[in-house]
Amino acid sequence: MDIKIIKDKISKKKLEEIAKEGFGDMVKAVVDVEQKIMAVGGELHADEEVVLIESENSKREFTWGINLYPGKSGNDFLEFDSMINLKPQYGNRSRGVEDATIQEKIRIVVNKLIHE
Repeated sequence: MDIKIIKDKISKKKLEEIAKEGFGDMVKAVVDVEQKIMAVGGELHADEEVVLIESENSKREFTWGINLYPGKSGNDFLEFDSMINLKPQYGNRSRGVEDATIQEKIRIVVNKLIHE
């Protein structure tokens, strides 16, 4: 699976195509909440995070792993669950995203980059 850096809007239809190439109904993504970009299409969130760090100079404290379900909408579209979210040094001690402010930043980036 090819990892794609998303800086401009993509459609949910394109996201569905990416999902079919990999997990079927889900796309793993890593969002950089500082630069407002994301990486999608990797087999592991960790691989996507490395691409963002190496090619976009992202910083670990601003990268968060999520899962996107292009066939769903509302709260079912986005899931905060990734091993890369374990960041005790930044106050996050679970695979989820515990800080509501960071969750909202992630939602803003996702909504900015993905459209119907």
